[in-house]
Amino acid sequence: MKNTVPKPTPDSRIDCAETPPRKGGSAIWIRLLALCALVGVTVALYQSGFFHLYFQKERILEFLNTLGPFGFLGFVLLQAAQVVLAPIPGEVTGLIGGYIFGLPLGVLLSTAGLILGSVIAFAVARAFGRPLVERFVDKRILKRFDYLLDHKGTFLVFMLFVMPGIPKDYLCFILGLGHLSVLEFLVISSVGRLFGTVLLTLGGGYIRLEQYDRLLILVGIAVLVAVVMFAFRQKIEKMLQSLHVQNSSG
Repeated sequence: MKNTVPKPTPDSRIDCAETPPRKGGSAIWIRLLALCALVGVTVALYQSGFFHLYFQKERILEFLNTLGPFGFLGFVLLQAAQVVLAPIPGEVTGLIGGYIFGLPLGVLLSTAGLILGSVIAFAVARAFGRPLVERFVDKRILKRFDYLLDHKGTFLVFMLFVMPGIPKDYLCFILGLGHLSVLEFLVISSVGRLFGTVLLTLGGGYIRLEQYDRLLILVGIAVLVAVVMFAFRQKIEKMLQSLHVQNSSG
């Protein structure tokens, strides 16, 4: 006698493959809350007059003096904030770092602040994407460096951070949309900014020590380099861009 196994009915079937819970909804809510917090902090800082610190050296010095022994931490946060809140000029804070802390410590603290601010800008762009970046970055600058988003181009990105006159704070947001990893970006941006950081810190130290002859020499060299780079900036950028395209297609 042949044994027959009854066919399972729709009611008796057991679905072993359970549908995994959707995580997209919670991720969207987290991003929205983070965005609201970012906007809220920005508005609060604007209303408190915090942004005006960056345009008056005396106010920065007064602010840091009020922090007492935590002045170094306040300086690091100021340096980080001027990156995230681009286009606030970072030259003022760089000079003040040298004026207050001297060359070795000033370079160290400025670099720490620049790294912190750069990583925040990079992470914000990566988390919220192009629509948010378009609100932070001038459209002309975004279009100018849009080709960086096709490939990593680590050497090109490094050269852009080294060259004076490049909007490096905006560049941090733009690169957050590209293919660089956080570690790659961290190394390239921090090393690329180092030369300019040293020059600004030196200048601040010369001002504090009233070594105006050395300051004039330093300013003369910086102006000469800036004029040369400005005169040939477009040619240099086009040359680097063509090398980037060749390496990417090769």
